[in-house]
Amino acid sequence: MTIFSDCVLWIIAALAVLSLVVWFERFVGLRRAQINVHDFMKGVINILDSGNDEEAVAICEDESAPAAAVVSAAIRNASGGPRKIKDSVDAEGRAYVGRLDRRLAALAIIAQVSPAIGLLGTVIGFVNVVYSVNSSSLVSRADLLNGAMQALSSTAAGLALAIAATVMYGSLRVRLERIIVEMEGAASQIVGYLSSRGKAA
Repeated sequence: MTIFSDCVLWIIAALAVLSLVVWFERFVGLRRAQINVHDFMKGVINILDSGNDEEAVAICEDESAPAAAVVSAAIRNASGGPRKIKDSVDAEGRAYVGRLDRRLAALAIIAQVSPAIGLLGTVIGFVNVVYSVNSSSLVSRADLLNGAMQALSSTAAGLALAIAATVMYGSLRVRLERIIVEMEGAASQIVGYLSSRGKAA
């Protein structure tokens, strides 16, 4: 039984390492996806005003932000009319958000299942304590307390991991939502600009 109890702690430790890896990878990815949207859009629209659409697309493609991706999609489809522009922006936005959102679900799942895994370890630990009491005529109080503490440590570890994973998931989710808002703002601005330019033409 002790082997099973130790396995549970090792599983929790492995999930903790996985959580840190996922959080760090997503943190770096989301940080790269953030730009100063106001300054970026101001520069792109100035270039579009000069009639150089290709240069505006090139500037967008130099950025790794979703706002730049949707603006690039809108400019490349500007000749198709307002409906085509909006559809291309929506498709590009959904695809980019899907890429940014990947693996975030892993943190949410770890946060949800780690307390149950810890509780499983505690149950196994207490089963081990009961088994020790039944199999030995002389069991000291210290042995019982030691077994109980080892069993409860699994629940404590599971709860600690759940709290940490929830905090990591929340921090990434807030950052992602901010990026989505910026992307939607850029998309709305470029669609409005290109639509009005098409009507003026």
